[in-house]
Amino acid sequence: MGDDLASHVEELTSASCWTLLREAPIGRIALSGDDGIEVFPVNYVVDGGSVVFRSGIGTKLRLIADGSPCTFQVDEIDVVHQLVWSVVAKGVVRPIAGHDAITATFDMEVPTWQRGPKPTYLRVTPTALTGRRFPVTTS
Repeated sequence: MGDDLASHVEELTSASCWTLLREAPIGRIALSGDDGIEVFPVNYVVDGGSVVFRSGIGTKLRLIADGSPCTFQVDEIDVVHQLVWSVVAKGVVRPIAGHDAITATFDMEVPTWQRGPKPTYLRVTPTALTGRRFPVTTS
């Protein structure tokens, strides 16, 4: 075969990862639960060096304690350029609390695709951010 697919994988810079995170409409947050890892799709916005999303009452919010470890992941297939990319942020997630922090969320337009109240804003603060981009291949 001779074609080394690993040589076509581009490791993304932190700046490229943040750019891609700003462009994607939905990501997934992975949290540790009683039955193992739970994964939830979330709409989000990038706020500086963090990711902010909203949640209503339910499993996701129950699993998030102040400073819970998490993994946030976003990916996309670019059909025009025949590329796939993925960004993974590992860190902690905390409810946004305190008057000044909550007031700052008033200007954030965090979209939601599901009806119902989602009054709790949460912030993922990455301690590690990695990304890869590679060409779409067929077998």
